Amino acid sequence: MVGEREPDGSERDAGEHDALEPQLEVGVGPWQGERPRDDRFDPALLALGDRRNVVDRYRYWRMEAIVADLDTRRHPFHVAIENWQHDLNIGSIVRTANAFTASAVHIVGKRRWNRRGAMVTDRYQRIEHHESVEALVAWARGAALPIVAVDNTPGSVPVDASPLPERCILLFGQEGPGLTDAAIAAADAHVAIRQFGSTRSINAAAAAAIVMHEWVRRHRPVAELP
Repeated sequence: MVGEREPDGSERDAGEHDALEPQLEVGVGPWQGERPRDDRFDPALLALGDRRNVVDRYRYWRMEAIVADLDTRRHPFHVAIENWQHDLNIGSIVRTANAFTASAVHIVGKRRWNRRGAMVTDRYQRIEHHESVEALVAWARGAALPIVAVDNTPGSVPVDASPLPERCILLFGQEGPGLTDAAIAAADAHVAIRQFGSTRSINAAAAAAIVMHEWVRRHRPVAELP
């Protein structure tokens, strides 16, 4: 098997230096000292340690307690993803939605979706399902939420120059085909990400992360941080 190349161009066998690199443990070990009596803490995690991928404020907390706390401060934007081909990007988009505390993620189409990229973050994120674009639109109208389609279609406005609503649904398509005609027609606004290279489009999960961060940049400026 061909190994990786060193800076001088020479090859090394795969794994040659791996054994020399320290293996870092994720998370924290068992709780040290007197244990907290707050019922948000999980006795098992206190005893064994917390190796989950959570921020420090949630170390040792029960999953239900984390979700309850997130529910008190979720942002008013939603994320919707069309799911007709079991797209691998959906899990990554869910993970990003969790990072930006989206109000909810809406899966449009097939109920089953690829959770691998979510890295368990779907347990902390509100997930809704809609059988069709029409069902999503009906829900959005009932919640008085405009739908913002994200795709580089004719007439789309650069997302960094658009009046991105604070309360809205950001609608994303699948890798390759993008949004369906039904989704494009149902949207109240259309935005795209400015690109300058030769590729027509970027990865769907990357696009979702860019647009969600633009929402945060616009509506949750650094000056508002605690």
